Amino acid sequence: PDSGHKYYLQLTAEDYQSGTDAGSCLATVLYPKQAAAPVVTIKCTPTQDQKQIQEEDTRLYQALRHQTRPITASNIPDSYGNIDPALQPVWALAVAGSSYIMWEKSRENLGYFMAQVKSVKQWLRKDDFIEFDYTVLLHEIPTQEMISCHMRLTWLPGRPLKVKYFCASENQGLEEGSGVGSGSAAGILQDRAVNF
Repeated sequence: PDSGHKYYLQLTAEDYQSGTDAGSCLATVLYPKQAAAPVVTIKCTPTQDQKQIQEEDTRLYQALRHQTRPITASNIPDSYGNIDPALQPVWALAVAGSSYIMWEKSRENLGYFMAQVKSVKQWLRKDDFIEFDYTVLLHEIPTQEMISCHMRLTWLPGRPLKVKYFCASENQGLEEGSGVGSGSAAGILQDRAVNF
C-alpha cells in the first residue's frame, strides 16, 4: 500500500507482422504512487523459432541498410489507414521504438498507442547501424489527446535497439526522456540511457 499498486498478469504475445502466437508471458507491474514509469518484471516463453526471428530481422535490416538514398516519408499510415508496402520496415521500427516511449510514459490510469508516423528521415551512416529520425503521434487514453514525440532510433540486428526521444503536448509542455530497448525489432526489453 505504501509503494503503489502491483498487478500480476498472464498474457500472450502476438507477432506484429503475421498476427500469429509469439509466446506466453508472466509479468508483475508496479505502478508507484509518485509519477514514475511502471516497474515491470516479465518472463516470456517464446513459441517462435529464434533462428527464424533472427532471419526476419536480418531481412528487415538488409532492406533498410542498402538504401542508396535516405528514406524520407510522411503520414504513415495515410488518411485512409494505408501503408505503402515499401514503408512497412520503417513502420515496424517506429512501432518498436515508440513502444519504449509508451512504456515509460504510461501510468496506472494513462496509456498510449502509436497513431501515426508524421515524418521519418533515414540517416546514412558509415558504420553498420541504421538510424532514423521520426516524429510520431501517440494517442493518449483516456484523455484522447495526441502527443507529438521526436524519436531518434538506431539499430543493428543482435544489438539493443536504441531510442532517444522527447515529447511535447499542448497541455504538458516539453518532456524529455531517453532509453534503450534490447532485442530484435519485434521485441523490447528496457534499459536506461543518457538524456537526448
